[in-house]
Amino acid sequence: MSDAVVRKDRADQLVKAAESLFAAGVMSHSGHANLSVRLDGERLLLTPGFVRGLRPEELATVGFDGQVLEGELQSVSAEIIAMHTAVYRARPHVGAIIHTHSPSATAFAVAHRPLPCRTEPMLRFGQAEDVPVVPWGPRGSDVSVRGIAEVLERRPTTAAVLLANHGLLVFGPDAAATAHLVVAIEESAEAEIAAAAIGGAVDFPPGAQEAVRAAIARAAS
Repeated sequence: MSDAVVRKDRADQLVKAAESLFAAGVMSHSGHANLSVRLDGERLLLTPGFVRGLRPEELATVGFDGQVLEGELQSVSAEIIAMHTAVYRARPHVGAIIHTHSPSATAFAVAHRPLPCRTEPMLRFGQAEDVPVVPWGPRGSDVSVRGIAEVLERRPTTAAVLLANHGLLVFGPDAAATAHLVVAIEESAEAEIAAAAIGGAVDFPPGAQEAVRAAIARAAS
């Protein structure tokens, strides 16, 4: 498959993922987010800034060294290249990354509180543990990027982190799966906040993760 065909396919996937987030109602009022997808070992496609009405031709091809190889990026997006490449370097299996300011998840980030895994969608879509908090650092700074890398090293199975006083960062095998997890995390954060008003959320019983995996395996057989 040629490079141009791969780029078009990945760009289309990223646009569909952005559209699905707006359709699910998990975006902030401003619609701010940044999404990327890995092209190969050292290149990614990155959104230019705000992603409402995103078109494939607006995506920029960026090297892991931060150089824009094709297309254009606003300075606000160029700042976050290192955030994305830090995840790709730490997780070779990751194919896509989504950063949003989803309101309920961001509430946990602002409170510096990990988001527990207490809903089945989080189990099913790849986050069978609490979402950890990365200490605050200026957006795109070395402090912020080092904080992300350190949390990923300590938590090798997490598929998401909360950026303190900022928002949510989620990563997965492809754009669609990553978008599904963003939605599951935002719904879980909403449920946690709502449950607090009626006595608080309750943990899953022991063995819940294994039971969900068994149910998925049965349905797939």
